[in-house]
Amino acid sequence: MRHSPPLRMPSTLRALGILGMNERNGDYIGIYNDRRHYPLVDDKLKTKELALAAGIATPELYGVVEIEHQVRELDRILDGRREFVIKPAQGSGGNGIMVIADRRGVNFLRASGASVTRSELEHFISNALSGMYSLGGLPDKAIIEYRVKPHAVFDAVSYQGVPDIRTIVFRGVPVASMVRLPTRQSDGKANLHQGAIGAGIDLASGRTVDGVWFNNVLDAHPDSGNRVRGIQVPDWDELLTLAARSYDLTRLGYLGVDVVLDRDHGPLVLEYNARPGLNIQLANQMGLLSRLKQIRALAQVPDDAAARVALGQQLFGG
Repeated sequence: MRHSPPLRMPSTLRALGILGMNERNGDYIGIYNDRRHYPLVDDKLKTKELALAAGIATPELYGVVEIEHQVRELDRILDGRREFVIKPAQGSGGNGIMVIADRRGVNFLRASGASVTRSELEHFISNALSGMYSLGGLPDKAIIEYRVKPHAVFDAVSYQGVPDIRTIVFRGVPVASMVRLPTRQSDGKANLHQGAIGAGIDLASGRTVDGVWFNNVLDAHPDSGNRVRGIQVPDWDELLTLAARSYDLTRLGYLGVDVVLDRDHGPLVLEYNARPGLNIQLANQMGLLSRLKQIRALAQVPDDAAARVALGQQLFGG
């Protein structure tokens, strides 16, 4: 079941506390995100190194291809592994990611079951090095890492891919969260612009609310028909604490933290975003502006990440 939300006048959106892009850029990203720290989050390799140094769990790094000559060294990097993920270090929007789920003879198998030859794999990596998928089209590196095994909690409302959980953290305090659920239309990717579902999550309980799919509000997954509302996210407090601790690492006041739930390793930080989108408001059917203003008005926020989580749950849960 789904329906389109009613059209809103700008004055009505303001009354609902909807944060617009210009206000986000000028009043929050522009003020609270020092551009010196952007490279730490725009480069996934630097993000991984930063998180690991702080004891924050991320998908295991198998290897990095930095120059064309190293493409021929794949056997050494893969070391016989049957499954892995290749992604550009500075990619954006979920572009340039190849998920290998198994091998069949000399070929590789994608999560969809499509076969990939060795030469096709090498060509894909070469494209990543050329900057085809990177921010600004600049030369890049290719990261080869552990393939996340999705937690079973989302099996009934996810198509093939790995759901991820986006949390907006302001001044170190979690203010909103959503889970992005892959669909057939998104080709198994947890990317809302490509057709994934965004389902809001109550900060206090860690339970999902209704989802948004493109411009439609819905309570069931379009492929399975299973309800997206009422799913309890495991390890919820741990997940929020990972998000809150990320502020201490990056020193970015307005930050998007993407976490995946692995069935064997629990919450893993996937990446950080210094310019997180605004669709999280649609997924939660609420405006961010009033929440941000409450945190902005505080003379001081707690130094301890767990205390900041408790503050966000107290103010914005329920």
